[in-house]
Amino acid sequence: MNDKQLLRYSRHILLDAIGIEGQQAILAAKALVVGAGGLGSPLLMYLASAGLGQITVVDDDQVDLTNLQRQIAHGDQRVGMNKALSAKIAMHELNPDVIVHALEERVSGERLDELVAQADLVFDCTDNFKTRHAINAACVKSKVPLISGAAIAFDGQISVFDLRRSDAPCYACLFSPEQNFEEVRCSTMGVFAPLVGIIGSMQAAEGLKLLMGVGESLNGRLQILDALSMEWSQIRVPKNLDCPVCAGST
Repeated sequence: MNDKQLLRYSRHILLDAIGIEGQQAILAAKALVVGAGGLGSPLLMYLASAGLGQITVVDDDQVDLTNLQRQIAHGDQRVGMNKALSAKIAMHELNPDVIVHALEERVSGERLDELVAQADLVFDCTDNFKTRHAINAACVKSKVPLISGAAIAFDGQISVFDLRRSDAPCYACLFSPEQNFEEVRCSTMGVFAPLVGIIGSMQAAEGLKLLMGVGESLNGRLQILDALSMEWSQIRVPKNLDCPVCAGST
């Protein structure tokens, strides 16, 4: 680290659990973030401000006026712009040293596998089960940790699937791809603005902890927030030995 970086990240370095070694791990890391909307916005801001070395953000959607109530990476002046490009601008305003790859596309198949294999961490900030399961399958294939978040109305949830570990569950252990879940979208159900900030910020925290190897992650645990009562509940998520995605993975 140079003198400017030592000063910029000094409040991290002062923490005994982080120090220079932990901050260097952040600076050297590569992350893939799928989705630059409600969850992706706060997540990307904190990854950038923390100095995560290379961040690839993928989103094929454009900024809409209805997004601005909660998607804090975007503003009035960027309505109509692609969300990945808009988020890149906001991230560089916070920290111009972070390398950001903004991809204006909807990834799947071999392209998704390729992007996941290049990352140290993957953050799922999407809003539909099909995409979540595709991201999970790619993470299982490459054994890359997945930090998954979701938020709708006043309900939020977050979990970590540390797929480097043979005993770790995957997203499909929790939500089977063979089950039919009713898709609920913010455009029809609405969402409480600070809720996505809470969950997205927690995703950033869990990812940074994994990179530095500090604390205890949410691997194998699903945290659920009722923002109306501001009460958390937790569900243990064991590895499903019959999981159609990760069964037999070591």
